Amino acid sequence: AERENKTGFVFPSDDMLQMEFENAFPYTETEDQLSSIAEIKNDMQSGKVMDRLLCGDVGFGKTEVALRAAFKAVLASKQVAFLAPTTILSQQHFETAKKRFGPFGVRIAVLNRFRTTAEKTRILKDLKAGQIDVIFGTHRLLSKDVEFADLGLIVLDEEQKFGVADKEKLKLLKKNVDVLSLSATPIPRTLHMSLSGIRDISIISSPPSERLPVQTCVTENMDSVVKDAIEREVMRGGQVFYVYNRVETIYQEAERLRKIAPNAKIVVGHGQLPSNELEQVVMEFASGRADVLISTTIIENGIDIANANTLIVQNADRFGLAQLYQIRGRVGRSNRIAYAYFLYDAQKVLTEDAYKRLDAISEFTEFGSGFKVAMRDLEIRGSGNVLGSEQHGHMQKVGYDLYCRILANEIAKLKGEEEIQNREVAMRVEINAFISSDYIQNDEQRMTIYKRISQINSLESKEKIEKEILDVFGKIPQETLNLIEVAYIKSLARPLDVVEVISQKDEVRFVFDGASKIQTSEKIANAVYKYREIASLDLAKNNSIKLRATNMTPSERLNLAKEFLYFANN
Repeated sequence: AERENKTGFVFPSDDMLQMEFENAFPYTETEDQLSSIAEIKNDMQSGKVMDRLLCGDVGFGKTEVALRAAFKAVLASKQVAFLAPTTILSQQHFETAKKRFGPFGVRIAVLNRFRTTAEKTRILKDLKAGQIDVIFGTHRLLSKDVEFADLGLIVLDEEQKFGVADKEKLKLLKKNVDVLSLSATPIPRTLHMSLSGIRDISIISSPPSERLPVQTCVTENMDSVVKDAIEREVMRGGQVFYVYNRVETIYQEAERLRKIAPNAKIVVGHGQLPSNELEQVVMEFASGRADVLISTTIIENGIDIANANTLIVQNADRFGLAQLYQIRGRVGRSNRIAYAYFLYDAQKVLTEDAYKRLDAISEFTEFGSGFKVAMRDLEIRGSGNVLGSEQHGHMQKVGYDLYCRILANEIAKLKGEEEIQNREVAMRVEINAFISSDYIQNDEQRMTIYKRISQINSLESKEKIEKEILDVFGKIPQETLNLIEVAYIKSLARPLDVVEVISQKDEVRFVFDGASKIQTSEKIANAVYKYREIASLDLAKNNSIKLRATNMTPSERLNLAKEFLYFANN
């Protein structure tokens, strides 16, 4: 809210050079890419301090969107910091940017462990003097000795890989600086901040043309499965990523693999290798001189090899859901069918959370699932503490739903918006209103739908939830339609200070929180006049309005209540 109320730098509208840069992109943009670019440019040109999350699957074109934002900042004589979580990814972004920015004279540099001490010193000096427009780098860019002449934009790639401590450091940098975070699967804390309005969100869900979904298999670890997977990929001229996340035994695993698949050329890479050796291993695999790369999770970010179309992950139950999804994004980046095998030890009893994660990764195989994966992660893990470095605060003591409502209210107040109406409205109606377990059998899904229905606050939100339920679960039973109707009536009652709606026998009664609203509201007076033949006021005892509903069915009385409240609101 503090950032929302501050005035940021107003970037100028697109000029001919910006259009020329965008036209030089060698691929056709997807519709989602174009709408995300438009939203980011609107933020930059609005004068508010941008804090936007760009959520899109791996390989869906988030980097190009970020480079266009960076180019816009450079044209306004501002500097850009482009942060990535790993050395390999920061180097890859630097190489991509060289090709895109090269013809336009943008001065760029990269600060990571592939640079010598002398090179780093020179880069820091040039950055402070304003002689570098865009700096790429790892967490190193958050160090105290990194000074900018005029920073205008921070791009944070693979935002979920930065720790909370890093983000707290970023807060010091970014109060007056635009921030664009990129992620295929934002961590629950970040996703929650976007969904609750603390940050803006753009989603790229449409894949580039010719991409095929990755065929995913979750199974027990068996030599026969590994052997078949490697041999099948090598026979069709492809390559294999083999993820084994224990450095101390990775070379033993490589020997085991050489016995299982003796015809495949195998190389090993991990983060503890000296930078020149690691670069050499990656280059050998990238050039096609090796068939299998056994590595730790360093491949998760930044290694983009179109010919690698089989992935094998050992001990997949030990990985986070977002991490599994991210690793799977390393394959299937061409027009070939790709395969991902997530293996677990047959002798091991999986924890409930591990089972849920593996179940989710096998469920979400279609394109654009990153956002759904992040939502499921939010369900499994909870959202953590938004305002501090702790991952879980006192939110659990008040309940997630109430915590979200309190937080949303505070943000609305600080932004100068109207407080969200949270008044509880009691409903006494003679109809069945519930979701049957025969209709939605999964308990978790049923509870989610109950919660969604309870949050109905307008005719649009009512129609939206009805459409979603119909699309997913089929024809809606009458008792569930009644529940939706009751929630909608509550949303109409709240702004009028109605605390109870009673529909029984031959009447519909609205009980108000005091008589003042009934006496002073012109809209309520107009509604009473419209229904004057059946409406009567009872101010002395009950602070209520009664509508006669002789010979009406319970459904007809409910409809009468809805019509009256709708008229009184409009």
